[in-house]
Amino acid sequence: MGNKVSCCVSPESSPKLPSRQPAERLEEFQTSTEVSDDNTVPYLQHISDREVPDELALESNPSDHARASTIFLSKSQTDVRDKRKSNHINHISHVSPGPMSKKYSSCSTIFIDDNTVSQPNLKSTIKCVTLAIYYHIKNRDSGRSLDIFDEKLHPLSRDPVPDDYSRVGPEHKLIYRFVRTLFSAAQLTAECAIVTLVYLERLLTYAELDICPANWKRIVLGAILLASKVWDDQAVWNVDYCQILKDITVEDMNEMERHFLELLQFNINVPASVYAKYYFDLRQLADDNNLSFPLEPLNNQRAQKLEAISRLCEDKYKDLSQAAMRRSCSADNLIGIRRSNAVLS
Repeated sequence: MGNKVSCCVSPESSPKLPSRQPAERLEEFQTSTEVSDDNTVPYLQHISDREVPDELALESNPSDHARASTIFLSKSQTDVRDKRKSNHINHISHVSPGPMSKKYSSCSTIFIDDNTVSQPNLKSTIKCVTLAIYYHIKNRDSGRSLDIFDEKLHPLSRDPVPDDYSRVGPEHKLIYRFVRTLFSAAQLTAECAIVTLVYLERLLTYAELDICPANWKRIVLGAILLASKVWDDQAVWNVDYCQILKDITVEDMNEMERHFLELLQFNINVPASVYAKYYFDLRQLADDNNLSFPLEPLNNQRAQKLEAISRLCEDKYKDLSQAAMRRSCSADNLIGIRRSNAVLS
């Protein structure tokens, strides 16, 4: 995936990853391979029998399984509870928490947003992703890191790195400005931002790292670099990022990409269920932190568009629904499906 240097390196140069296979499963595999006859080949377990049990996989790899809760949402709960407690105290003390920013639909007006799981809003998604990164840094467990991601050892600019760079955490605005600049210059999509967060949490889980003030920029850059190549058909090359970040070299980008891939164990697959889980958890994070999505009243043009999409999906799954219809709900005598016209005001 690099421009000058191949991303496939020798095993000797790969970082040693901690073993993820439990001892019980390893002993079972070794025992099963020893069971053989004199005239037959050794018995080999099926690959599905060698995989990590579901309960352990769900616990250790939340970016791979839709049933596991995202890390960023759990890390944000402490701050969310404190905010709710503070708002409750202010409400009891008759202190106004500020003007109401949420909009609610009524009989006369319906508010909708353009942020859907298939077409997320770019600005709102970047805000939510950077807020998730902010909570990762703020509520980190420790400071486990690797030299390849250390900003002082591998600076992104020629500006001197402050002495307290590893202790002072960045504000949400700084993280948002950094990610927004990369997405605007490289013309990346909102879906790429969600995949970036998936890769970031997968890196922290697989490599047992923490994103902290000393390494957050390079980890985020590596995740964006990889997500843009996997998601977008016309990916941004490493040399193009060197035009955005003027002081970084292509060799440094290639080396960081190789290490990122190796730490991910070259697992760049993002199932649709995992993608959807991260999207809805980001919306939950936005709701907990009063980040409003752009809402607009439903107009005639938008209502007609939504009705057309609904009818298209209805026709697509009509045959499937009729095949699955129960006998007690038989509709053999129906001539056609009645569709109620949309009320357009």
